[in-house]
This record gives sequence, structure tokens and C-alpha cells, in this order.
Amino acid sequence: MTYKSLFTVLTDPELDLSVLPQAAALARQYEAHLDVLCLGIDSSQSGYYFAGANAMILQEALTRASAEAQALEGAAQAWLGKTDLLWNTEAAMAQAGDLGRFVAGHGRFSDLVILPQPYGKNRGIDQEAVIEGALFGAQAPVLVLPEGVTAQAAPRRVAIAWNESPEALRTVRAALPLLKSAERVTVVVIDPPVHGPNRSDPGGLLSQYLSRHGVKVEIDILSRSMPRVSDVLSRACTDMAADLLVMGAYGHSRFREAILGGATRDMLEEAPLPVFMAH
Repeated sequence: MTYKSLFTVLTDPELDLSVLPQAAALARQYEAHLDVLCLGIDSSQSGYYFAGANAMILQEALTRASAEAQALEGAAQAWLGKTDLLWNTEAAMAQAGDLGRFVAGHGRFSDLVILPQPYGKNRGIDQEAVIEGALFGAQAPVLVLPEGVTAQAAPRRVAIAWNESPEALRTVRAALPLLKSAERVTVVVIDPPVHGPNRSDPGGLLSQYLSRHGVKVEIDILSRSMPRVSDVLSRACTDMAADLLVMGAYGHSRFREAILGGATRDMLEEAPLPVFMAH
């Protein structure tokens, strides 16, 4: 297994064009094709305008969204045209409320989606909708890149956040090409259950599975010494100088995590390193 179809979505030139070189580096590493969707977003809500204004406002919004999409595509083509990669760009418009479904339709045949961190300074709801469209609609793994952090095309040290959930296992399987090329992979287990079939050997079956694929793996059992699981994971990644964190996305509902918080939401907001996620 390897990655042969990579996909990224551009919606903001200041945020997203910094991701393009990293997506290109991964495409070069795996000799993959890179598809770039350049989106202009129509944020108008026609139902809220007085009678007679709808048509004018809608046309203005569509014109602006089209111009933004064309500008993004022009910038992407100018950059990609200087490379020797196999690539394709598409300019399109989408309504803000339909953004997730639109991204899902374009990304469902991708092996890996590369996106910027969706939360934080200068981020908006558009980036959140894009990443959720990729994870839930396209059912594709997503590599999330924090601002100012460069992802290694072949990470040397990888941490796996392991909690025995179906999401975590699917993510590990999707990340196998990256794990097999790493020098060291550490399975991080936080507060393993006292009762359960694997209580005597937390992470043991996963390590056996990975070692049969040629992955150099070790297990690190940690206590939840801080209030949030994400804080423990971040510290563990820093201590082991990890280049990448692999973790399942949204074991709880998105609504619950939005209101009460959760490891996925916290890592998407504050991750100090690239995060590989799948649902």
C-alpha cells in the first residue's frame, strides 16, 4: 500500500498556499498525483435580505467567489508549473453551508488529504467544514499541518495515540506507508483500562500487527498526569522528538467535542506537530 492520489483544498491564499509545497513534497516522495481544489466560497444567506435585493446580492457574492477561486487557481498553477510533479487544479464555487459535502464529493477517491490546521488565529468556519468534509464525507485520512510547522515527507519518529477504538485502528492502517518508513514508532497508551481483554499487555496486539509489516515499534504507557489527554499527548510527542502524531478522529460526536471539548478538537487547535487523522 502507498499513496498515489493526494488531495488538498485551497480556500484562503494566506493560509493554504503554505500547505501546497508540503503537499508537493509528499507527492514527490510517493510519486503520486496531486489534485488541488481551489474554492471560492459564497457566504451569502439570501433568505435574510429584503425583497428585491436577493438577486443583486447573490450575483455579487457569486462574482466575488468566482474571482477568488480563479485567483487561487492561478497562484497554485504558477507554483506547480515550476515542478516536475503530476498535478491537476480545479477552480470551483461552493456555498458555505454546503462546503463539507462539496469537499467530500471531490476527495472521496483520494488516498490522503493534506490540509492546514482548521482552528486558531485567522481561521474561520470554512477550514472546519473542509476538514470534516474530508474525514466524514470523503472517508479519507487527513494530514493536518499546523501553521509554521513543516511536515517531513518521510517522518523519522512517529507517535501513535492508541486507545483501542475503531477510529484509532483505521487510522493506523491508513498511516502504514508512513509508519513503515519511520526509524521509530511509539505506541502511546494513556491510562489503559484496568479491566479488559488487553489489560495485561496494553498496545501489545497493535505492536504485533505493526511489526509484521516491518514497523520498528515500541510501547509507552503513560498516566493521565494532566487534565486533558491532548496535553499528555503533546508532552509525549515533545519528549520523544516526534515528527508526526497518528490518532483517530472524533471518537465522540463532533457536537459533543465542540461543546465539551475532546482530544480531537484539542489537537486540531493546539497540536505542535503534524497530525495524521482518520475517522
